[in-house]
Amino acid sequence: MNGPRLSSENLHASTVALNGHAVIISGPSGSGKSDLTLRLLDHGFILVSDDRTIVHRDGDRLVASAPPTIKGKLEVRGIGIVDVNSVDDIPVGLVVELTNTIQRMPDDGQERLILGVHIPLINVDAMTASAPSKVAMALDRLGLKF
Repeated sequence: MNGPRLSSENLHASTVALNGHAVIISGPSGSGKSDLTLRLLDHGFILVSDDRTIVHRDGDRLVASAPPTIKGKLEVRGIGIVDVNSVDDIPVGLVVELTNTIQRMPDDGQERLILGVHIPLINVDAMTASAPSKVAMALDRLGLKF
């Protein structure tokens, strides 16, 4: 017998938002989640959460927010923890998986299943100068306009 499905999850991921759509940035420790988050903030995105993100299911969509203890906080290596504007309860439109192994022509249908919701997925090398632009282009291709 299976128990009830989880309705929320705490992810080791940073999350930003643009035009009412959240982008979850996941990857191992040291992969550049906070660095890419900072660069996306420079491109007009708004912080949802840095390093830990709470996601919960709301009908057929996934919604992201920050744990209360780190809301509005961003870790900037070499500087420390800084306060930034943030938003909460934003529907998730994209997952960005940080990796240094990028396919030249990836499958357009990549998805990540979180709490039973299929979310479009792209792979990005956070340390490339083009990483923020690639995230914005992916949102645009999904019709979530940059």
